[in-house]
Amino acid sequence: MNNSPVNATPSTDILSSAFLLANVGAPFVIGLAVGYFSKKILRLALFLGGAAIVLLFITEYYGITHMPDEQLQSAATAATGIAQQSGGFLMERLSHITSKGVSAVAGFFVGLKIG
Repeated sequence: MNNSPVNATPSTDILSSAFLLANVGAPFVIGLAVGYFSKKILRLALFLGGAAIVLLFITEYYGITHMPDEQLQSAATAATGIAQQSGGFLMERLSHITSKGVSAVAGFFVGLKIG
């Protein structure tokens, strides 16, 4: 009788570098890039939005335009809703990259932090 153990190695070794790079490393880098880009674009959008609001205030001061506060608040609420929808879309899309989607979403949050 042969007392050698049966070769019971699983089809995928979860500690191999090929598995980790494909299922953890690459999705994390994708999420990192998307998070970093998202934060930079959000900053740019806030800068341009703030500049537009200041220009509206200046033109209102000189009597060129008139904007009630309710319209300004409704525009800000609409912009916030659009930002939330796009953030939700990005998170949902990143969660489909791997089976669990954890590394891509973690990369997204790290990208937001460093961006």
